Amino acid sequence: MSRIFLDTNFFIYMIQDEGPLSERTNYLLQAFMSRRDEIFTSVMTLGELLVKPTRAGNIQLVKEYRQILHGLGIRVLPFVEEATEVFAHIRATSNTKPPDAIQLATAAVPGCDLFLTNDQRLTELKVRGIQFITSFEKAPF
Repeated sequence: MSRIFLDTNFFIYMIQDEGPLSERTNYLLQAFMSRRDEIFTSVMTLGELLVKPTRAGNIQLVKEYRQILHGLGIRVLPFVEEATEVFAHIRATSNTKPPDAIQLATAAVPGCDLFLTNDQRLTELKVRGIQFITSFEKAPF
């Protein structure tokens, strides 16, 4: 069993449900669930997912997005004080944007084995508390 953190773009592709990246995210999610991996994301991911339906006034879609995450057993983690030092280190040693540094720091707190993203810039980073940062295509599943 591994601890896997899914970045926002994972859910965007999964929810859009079209194209090769959508197929890949659905395949990976099924693989993680069958292995009984612990799957995490952050409150920032949830907030980012809710922007478009909120802008459109689609309250039903807001509810559905929340249900998707919780219904799949994905733990939505808060940005907590323990993450601030990791956040500061990431920002001090790279050109990583604050939202990305928050995602990475949030994943580092529980000690994630794998951080999955489609942002190639993040895959080049080494973050204390995360063993591997990789793209959907290169995920070892």
